[in-house]
Amino acid sequence: MKRKTFLILLRITAFVILMLVMVPKVIDFVSAPEQEEALIGYSTGTVLAKVDKIVEEGEVTLGEASQPYQILDVTVLEGEYAGVPFEIEHGTRQLRRDLIMLGVGDRIMVTVSSAPDGTLTAFFTDFYRRDSILLLFGIFVLVSILISGFKGVRSLIGILLSLAVIVLIILPGIREGNDPLLVGILGSIFFVGFSLYIIYGWNVKTHAAVLGSFISLAITGVLAYIFVNHAKLTGYGDENMFYITQLTQNTLNVRSLLLAGILIGTLGVLDDLVISQASAVFELYRNNPTHSLKSLYRSAMNIGQDHIAATVNTLVLAYAGASLPMLLLFSFNNIDYGMAINLEFITEEIVRTMVGSLGLFAAVPITTLLAAVIAIKYRDLGKLRTYLGPLNE
Repeated sequence: MKRKTFLILLRITAFVILMLVMVPKVIDFVSAPEQEEALIGYSTGTVLAKVDKIVEEGEVTLGEASQPYQILDVTVLEGEYAGVPFEIEHGTRQLRRDLIMLGVGDRIMVTVSSAPDGTLTAFFTDFYRRDSILLLFGIFVLVSILISGFKGVRSLIGILLSLAVIVLIILPGIREGNDPLLVGILGSIFFVGFSLYIIYGWNVKTHAAVLGSFISLAITGVLAYIFVNHAKLTGYGDENMFYITQLTQNTLNVRSLLLAGILIGTLGVLDDLVISQASAVFELYRNNPTHSLKSLYRSAMNIGQDHIAATVNTLVLAYAGASLPMLLLFSFNNIDYGMAINLEFITEEIVRTMVGSLGLFAAVPITTLLAAVIAIKYRDLGKLRTYLGPLNE
């Protein structure tokens, strides 16, 4: 009982220390001066507004296309012009990509601009989506806690920690001119070595998962380096890299950023895989302590083989789903798929998927062997068991 209390206090202390380190960075990040015009995203004149009245709606013909339109009375809800009413149009001048109609009370994003004579105008910019995201996140949190209990809470803390590592450590580190690969490696080590312990506790199962993750990440990194160079990938397969190089005045190592992205992308699946495999090993051993190292390893690998097959299939389908519009475009233009895979942005995704999958393949036998050895030898560790924690928790 005392040990569990100590572990809980240790986690709380670690979390408090993390927050003390992160909060100042968050404040600096949020309070940083905004640029006059955003290169990507909304301009500084884009603000939240509410629809007060539908003045007119119907259908208009633009060129050869007919589409619905609306004229709306809206009130700005934030910024310099908060409380100022405007009349805006939606669909009377430009072709719309959607058929979504607005209603009274809906929130939208509008961009307010001022003419040289001081006249203010506003136009529809986008739909407001933050409420939907918050609602979905609330449902996600509730279901996570109902299904997983306290582990669900720890999982949520792990998610927040992952986002904090990316937003407050990795991105600022790259922005400050540090090598993206080095920053990505350090961020990955911090995530694996800290997040897994917060979620799963200080026990031997987590130790095995962390060790398996580190070794698998090292293998993934080596493979990524080899094949990014062998395929002569420049890192410019993503068009966003052209904007980034403009902002960094060509000082950013784009190829290194590509390598860092492969590592971090693999990590997102790797932590689930290694902890599941370590759990399987210790559960098998708990149910049958007479297992030899060989029999325990074989039994756990039977589980791991099914898990890795399902995981890799999930990865491939996820990438295919994300690339569906591009694949459809290829089919319309009768592009030779054999030639298409030579395009850099497609080659990047293939290398990313294959290298990440190879890292996951390696993680299963490595983590299984580590966990099996630790489980078999745990009883012989003597006083060291006090510091390593229990086999499972």
